[in-house]
Amino acid sequence: MYLKKIVIALLCMLCALNVVAGQHIEPELPGRQIVPLNANWQFYFTYNFERNIQKETVSLPHTWNAEEVLKGVADYKRTSAIYEHKLQVPAAWSGKRLFLSFEGVNNVATVLINRKMVTEHHGGYTAFTVEITDNLKVGDNTVTVMVSNAYRPDIIPLHGDFNLYGGIHRPVSLIITDKNCISPLDFGSSGIYLDQQQVSEASAQVTVRTKLSLAGSKDLSLKTVILDDKGNIVAAHTGSLEGMPQDFKQILKIKGPHLWNGKADPYLYQVEVALLKNGKLIDKVNEQLGLRYFRVDPDKGFFLNGKYLDLYGPGYHEDVSGKGSALSEEDLIADMELVKELGATAVRLTHYPHSKSFYDLCDKNGIILWSEIPLVGPGGYTGTGYFDSNALKNNIKQVLTELIRQYYNHPSICFWGMFNELKLDYDDPRPFIKEINALTKKEDPGRLTTLASNLGSAEFTDLTDLMGWNQYFGWYGGSFGQVGQWADKTHEALPAKAISISEYGAGASPFKHTEDLEKPNPGGRFHPEEWQTAFHEAHWAELKKRPFIWGKFIWVLADFGSSIRTEGDKDGINDKGLVTYDRKIKKDAFYFYKANWNPEPMLYIAERRNTERRKPSATVKVFTNVPAAELWINGRLLGKKVKNEQNTILWENLTLSPGKNRIVVKTKVKGKILEDHCIWNQM
Repeated sequence: MYLKKIVIALLCMLCALNVVAGQHIEPELPGRQIVPLNANWQFYFTYNFERNIQKETVSLPHTWNAEEVLKGVADYKRTSAIYEHKLQVPAAWSGKRLFLSFEGVNNVATVLINRKMVTEHHGGYTAFTVEITDNLKVGDNTVTVMVSNAYRPDIIPLHGDFNLYGGIHRPVSLIITDKNCISPLDFGSSGIYLDQQQVSEASAQVTVRTKLSLAGSKDLSLKTVILDDKGNIVAAHTGSLEGMPQDFKQILKIKGPHLWNGKADPYLYQVEVALLKNGKLIDKVNEQLGLRYFRVDPDKGFFLNGKYLDLYGPGYHEDVSGKGSALSEEDLIADMELVKELGATAVRLTHYPHSKSFYDLCDKNGIILWSEIPLVGPGGYTGTGYFDSNALKNNIKQVLTELIRQYYNHPSICFWGMFNELKLDYDDPRPFIKEINALTKKEDPGRLTTLASNLGSAEFTDLTDLMGWNQYFGWYGGSFGQVGQWADKTHEALPAKAISISEYGAGASPFKHTEDLEKPNPGGRFHPEEWQTAFHEAHWAELKKRPFIWGKFIWVLADFGSSIRTEGDKDGINDKGLVTYDRKIKKDAFYFYKANWNPEPMLYIAERRNTERRKPSATVKVFTNVPAAELWINGRLLGKKVKNEQNTILWENLTLSPGKNRIVVKTKVKGKILEDHCIWNQM
């Protein structure tokens, strides 16, 4: 009989979860339940005065702007909309605490429970959590989220070469806890902060700071353990919570730690923080821990765990064709696979905090991160990204604090970015940048601060630990070779300042080609793929020779939506990506970097899509990281050549036959044939 009662009780709890989430959800951790609330939302635009409003059923993540990008709409919808969700609360949850957690609502979220307002959040790229325990009743409840992406001068970003997609564009969950719990209300963080101290190959000290929300019960304690990747406990501490503290510190030491070493060895420990009552679990939060130490030398570049590591990779926007910023877990994994295939060691997450899942992927795969707030200037356009307004400055501080606290524990993050491309033609932002740099250091003294400027070397250089410049020599003026001259001149002028290239790139269409390499108009329609390739070949030749450039960041991993753009193949697209907006085509420049950054053996014939050849002579260019390869045209062997320092092989001044020409390159790697081919038509 006793066993039967237990089974019935368990079935009731499972039914309750089914009612809430519409599916069977196992408790994520003992002591608390995290229930996804991403299905069956009713969506409609706010200012609708019809008696019978037409509501659309949507799943989260969701944005109302995604299709506008594909249509090239310049004045995309910056408006307000409503999301509604039915939530049933079973009587079994009496005595529990309930929280709504939003990973990202762009850009203002007003949350109501049963038509009563419970909170408002300003900022579309950081998470927030609100307690709704006292706003709910047993039975049917309605969650309403009023969302706006309308322009506001008191919320960042004010400007930017990217779209501000409106909607609940990241997941939502319901958190259910005991009355005493680890607080989920500290700026949207997990409530756990892992301070790495005195990290070396010999030992490491970790101070675990826990935010608590205690209702006044006795016999509470906090048990924290660090486990290795096999589940073995390597450090532990249990402390009594006498006096009901809201903040609690525990110091744990590890001898001979296994360090997180970037791509070479992205080793992660697990930290379990458990809240106990009379020794029994009532709440638990898990965090990953990657122990590492790093520094940046103005002359020698970036060092991870005492060894030089060349940081190179793309800037990255969360934006995919047909989805905008409402990316699924599968989308994020697919983009990480592109980063890995490219062979990048680092990524600049532009120009806002990204989805937590992508930070997790970077931790797991050893990718070093620059993460920044959406304090963004107009670039080459008019306007400003900053006003000397108290309301705006308070919002910037709020978003910065949320960024740091929410992502504090990710070992992949080494740099906090303060802004991108601010100017000096409106209110001078420099005094305020010093202020938020100091706030960053207070919140997180263990990481370095940086910024991305498109002005000269005399501005902004005394505001942050490190510097970055967005440079486009050979695209927005100048010539490719100037990047090396600029770097040497800047390094000489600022010998004590560590410098980086925070952006460099050129637009390209995989459907536009030229046999004669001539500089295109960046604001025009003709952006041939060959010019982008030449741009990156020349830039990497200069950048790789200069280790004092601590970071080299390509603009950008993939094409993305930008309503201000009227250039290239389509309006509303920034086409500087190494991959197309729909992720279906990797441009030639992608394979150039893959040959130089990824050691996996490869052969790739460049300019393969330039199929209609008017000239009888041609050059076959191959990107490869194998020592040598053979070229065949129409079945005739034209010789074997070795790669150069750019991991490129050139067969020049070849004569094509009229009509179809089958181009084949071959080599043998560890007994296996590696081959690539394409067809060129000589007209």
